[in-house]
Amino acid sequence: MTWHLARRTALMNPSSIREILKVTERPGIVSLAGGLPSTDAFPVEAVREASARVLRDTPHAALQYAASEGLPELREWVAAHLRDTGMRVDASQVLITTGSQQGLDLLGKVLVDAGSRVAVEEPTYLGALQAFGVFEPEWTTVPCDGDGPLPDGLASARGARLLYALPNFQNPSGRCISAPRREALVAAAQAIGLPIVEDNPYGELWYDEPPPAPLAALWPEGVVYLGSFSKVLAPGLRLGYVVAPPVLGQKLLQAKQAADLHTPGFNQRIVLDILRTDLLSRHLPAVRALYKTQRDAMAEALRRHLPDGCRWETPRGGMFFWVELPAGTDAAALLPHAVERGVAFVPGNAFFAGAGNPATMRLSFVTSTPDQIDRGVRLLADTLRTRP
Repeated sequence: MTWHLARRTALMNPSSIREILKVTERPGIVSLAGGLPSTDAFPVEAVREASARVLRDTPHAALQYAASEGLPELREWVAAHLRDTGMRVDASQVLITTGSQQGLDLLGKVLVDAGSRVAVEEPTYLGALQAFGVFEPEWTTVPCDGDGPLPDGLASARGARLLYALPNFQNPSGRCISAPRREALVAAAQAIGLPIVEDNPYGELWYDEPPPAPLAALWPEGVVYLGSFSKVLAPGLRLGYVVAPPVLGQKLLQAKQAADLHTPGFNQRIVLDILRTDLLSRHLPAVRALYKTQRDAMAEALRRHLPDGCRWETPRGGMFFWVELPAGTDAAALLPHAVERGVAFVPGNAFFAGAGNPATMRLSFVTSTPDQIDRGVRLLADTLRTRP
């Protein structure tokens, strides 16, 4: 039997990160590769208790089909939470999704045609490249510095369907866009009529001070905002949300209905129960304290062990360090040698829509202890010094 695959399947490639994660399952490997939150940060007991309450109080509703938009009470909570950040949002604009990754897929279906242009930061989130890539866009890369996309660089994105940006502790670079740069970026986007998709999975993971107000607070009608409970509660719940201007809401809802009808109602009720207990306000400081300790451990290990010619900035939040290696280094070619020594990382080329920079790597710090981080960075440094 011959199955004739759709043309778009040629654009579907396995996630390089997921492939690397298979390697890290070997005993003794220190993984600085994954983008996973720490299991030590999961509120297991709170989820267990919330599940029991949901099954006790609303068992039939929890196990029945649910509204495609999401639970009204959960949408109200999201809207109120975002209003505290400066956004002007009504619950009717909130669409609950099966993880914020689904939000990217829905936006691709609604906004991206084959051959249309999509602008991204350089580097950018690999999952966004995968989500939008199946819709066959032409990529436009926006030049960036340590403060994020350069407003003058948006000129190259004139006519693009959207600019995809992660303002807070970006994956993979870890950078956080300052308030003045956000204002300049929004002004530049407004001047050329360039819509923005603002992805914010890491905004609550700040270790020194909270990030500035979202881009969506500066331009409500021109920004679609994505959020997630994966990093603040647990990714296994698969719960995210999209906040869109009303003009997009109906089409996103229709795309959601066609994709999976609705996000699991049981999971929504569990999260809503947890939110009503105000656990999040008590849980997040503990998560931040845990991750800050690990971040500081990696900053110290990089300072102590990496050879001259390596450059990095210590992130003020999030989960990642972005390391620029000495000129001429190929991180992808280096990876197998590092794994032989017992450490894994993600080569940076995976995060570029264009030619990329082979002399870069992303290091994650949240799933390793300080001792493991120190050992992993030391092994990485040894690999760099003895690379072929």
